[in-house]
Amino acid sequence: MAQQPAQPHPYTRDIATFVSGLTYDNIPEEVRHRNKLLMLDSLGCALYGADLEWTRILQDKLSSIDSTRQCSVWGTNKKLSAPHAALVNGTQVQGFELDDVHRAGVLHVGAVVLPALISVTELKPGMSGKEFLTASVAGYEIGPRVGLCMGPAHIASGWHSGATLGVFSAAAGAARGMKLDVDKTVHALGIAGTQAAGLMAAQFGAMVKRMHAGRSSQSGLYGALFAEGGFTGIIDVLENPYGGFCTTMSQSTDKFNLKELTAGFGEVWQTMGIALKFYACVGSNHTTLDALREMDAERPFTAKDVKKVVVYGSEVTVHHVGWPYKPQGLTSAQLNLPYCIGTWLLEKDVFVDQFTEAMVADPARIAESRKVEVLHDPAITALGAKMRHKVHVELHLNDSTVMKRTVESARGSEFRFASDADIIAKFEKLAVKALPKARVVELRDAVMGLEKLSDATVLSKLLSA
Repeated sequence: MAQQPAQPHPYTRDIATFVSGLTYDNIPEEVRHRNKLLMLDSLGCALYGADLEWTRILQDKLSSIDSTRQCSVWGTNKKLSAPHAALVNGTQVQGFELDDVHRAGVLHVGAVVLPALISVTELKPGMSGKEFLTASVAGYEIGPRVGLCMGPAHIASGWHSGATLGVFSAAAGAARGMKLDVDKTVHALGIAGTQAAGLMAAQFGAMVKRMHAGRSSQSGLYGALFAEGGFTGIIDVLENPYGGFCTTMSQSTDKFNLKELTAGFGEVWQTMGIALKFYACVGSNHTTLDALREMDAERPFTAKDVKKVVVYGSEVTVHHVGWPYKPQGLTSAQLNLPYCIGTWLLEKDVFVDQFTEAMVADPARIAESRKVEVLHDPAITALGAKMRHKVHVELHLNDSTVMKRTVESARGSEFRFASDADIIAKFEKLAVKALPKARVVELRDAVMGLEKLSDATVLSKLLSA
């Protein structure tokens, strides 16, 4: 009798078992505290993003075609159906390149988890703060693991990882928030996974790049809601050797590692690997900007003093952000390393006030960007996904001085995580763009005291203008 082929390990079910069985008491206190800070940061980003051009277009268009008024659009007085609210709110979190990032897993986590989960609290009032926090950690843990499994080849091949991986985080968080059992959580993941999509070409000026996280959150929410109703998904969506997520979205089978999907459950917490941003641009640019900041602190210089800047980075850095700048819109500007370097040289900061439509084609910034070379360093690429943002930066001044800095991790990264005070200050600075100061303080206190809330719907109420 012919031997039956070995069945793939049921990684999807293992993930569902972890998600469904996670309890508040299982989560270490340091992880719970970190999770609250991460959530606060994402909500601040969303509130700033409520009045951006691309989010206003989505708010208005969806309001005109969706008569359901159940779930809040954060920072506004608008309400939409749960899936459409998740779509808009996720877009707002990721709307200005200010939100968190799991660098090794290449995923903006809060932008996909929180919109789906907060919609669940509005659909099903009564979820306690402890349950909300537990569900959010479930979501924050899963997507980065899928990213670690896929490795840097996933984004290098043209997939926008924040969109493709995010469906699993969103589905996991929503499923845990709805208290789905293991079987239904498997189906939630399987429904979400088949909707995974997002193309990296969107970074070159398209508004749709901003929407990828929202669409991912929406897909995860659909997964949980449909699974609750008995709809079925792909039960081995991640590991299936034909048409599964990993094989389909990887260049070859040696480019991903399925064991990363469940590695260290209960011992290694990927939530602790999520970094925050203190520049309003893509995370790949932050180490270089920190290098310039450090060199300026050592010996102050101006843009006029600079002859050229040479950045040596990973293959992902070169392809993702190192291309010659062309004025194609704010998205392109925020994702382009030479433009961001040029902006920093001129203004010594790269935050929200440095990015306006009028600045996209600013001749001075473009001229400064032409001083920048971004070159591949194979030795950095060989270090793997966890070190993909490492850079060696050479600053050549007109007086023939050459300053050098190597930066492995950015300010606010998991290796140099920011203080509570810095994170709260960033949140407040952004949130007051949409809410009164007193409301901002209430929201801050609600998030930081989440475990005390009897009903997490207070969050959506405080997020409404």
